[in-house]
Order: sequence, then C-alpha cells, then structure tokens
Amino acid sequence: MTTTTITADDIIRRYADDIAYVAEKDRDQATDIGTLADQLDTAARNFSMAGINGHEDLETASTFLAEAHQSTDDVERTVFLRKADKLLHPILWDMTQEYRDMVGDDDKDDD
Repeated sequence: MTTTTITADDIIRRYADDIAYVAEKDRDQATDIGTLADQLDTAARNFSMAGINGHEDLETASTFLAEAHQSTDDVERTVFLRKADKLLHPILWDMTQEYRDMVGDDDKDDD
C-alpha cells in the first residue's frame, strides 16, 4: 500500500486561508507551519468562544504542526503532518463556514 507524502506546503495551501480568517489574520496568512500552528491555536480559541464544536481537534492538530515544525527527522515530520491533516481535513472548512455564517460574512461563498 502506498501513501501520498504530505508536505508543510500542502498543509499551508489547504488550510492557511481558513485558519487566518478565523484567527483574524486575513492579511497575515501563515507561510510556515510554525506560524500556522500559532494561528490554529487562536482559531481554535475563537471557535470555542463561538460555541462551534471541533475546536479540541484543532488544538490537537496545532500540537502536531508545532511538533512537525520542530522535528529534524523527515519521517517523524511527515507523520506529524499527516496526523494534523487527518484532523483538519474533515472539519476545518465546515467549521469556518459556520463561523462565517455566525459573524455574517458569507462573501467567501461568492468567490
């Protein structure tokens, strides 16, 4: 069984926009996974304050991203990135849409 390798760039490309929006960093999107992990912590807090379920998984994903950022071993780094992606992929977009609806900012749907 082969698995697709996931990179930090993949994670940033997939999630930085939504994370930056919820972390209120629209104009300062993360360009590295260390910054993305920090913004994800803020986003998780904002989701929690908004009463949106799933913020615990985002906190865990943030920990995985921080570990990947600190890792010097390529295999270990890939494992942490894959774990973060596995948590973020099924929920982040839906959570962000719910957040946008709550704050009355649904312009993202018009893009």
